[in-house]
Amino acid sequence: MAGFSVEAGKISRAGNRDLAIICLMHHVTESLLVGNLEDAKKPPLFVEGVLFLAAEHDIAPPDGVIFARIPMVEFGQATPQQAYEAVAWLEQHAGTRKIMVCCRAGMGRSVSMVIAYLCCAKGMRYEEAMQLLKARRPGATPLPMLEDTIQQVIRMRQSG
Repeated sequence: MAGFSVEAGKISRAGNRDLAIICLMHHVTESLLVGNLEDAKKPPLFVEGVLFLAAEHDIAPPDGVIFARIPMVEFGQATPQQAYEAVAWLEQHAGTRKIMVCCRAGMGRSVSMVIAYLCCAKGMRYEEAMQLLKARRPGATPLPMLEDTIQQVIRMRQSG
């Protein structure tokens, strides 16, 4: 599947969720997307879950989706515990649902935790996951020391 963006203009409402909203999200796989703050606040109807990673914003869980928040500092290094929690949450939900991973801009923390998930849960090599995310999300800027953090998470998962 080629990488693509979904862009839509607001056209109508369904309950508290827009049928089509102004958004700019990027599909990484069939079930994983990365998005920004606005995407997290009002996910499109096909999104079934949101993992929100921006420490500087506290948003209400959107109606009708599963939701988790792991507050991560923008431009900072993810702790192994944060990455472990993100991978575990994605592993629990991304296999059966369309999940959107979001941060403020949808370029750093969200991309980084999807890379971590692909490496830790799906066995993808770091270079391959990085290449995939950069192809599917133009402007992707993974967090500092991400590869080291991923290696620590892999060791945490192996030790139980």
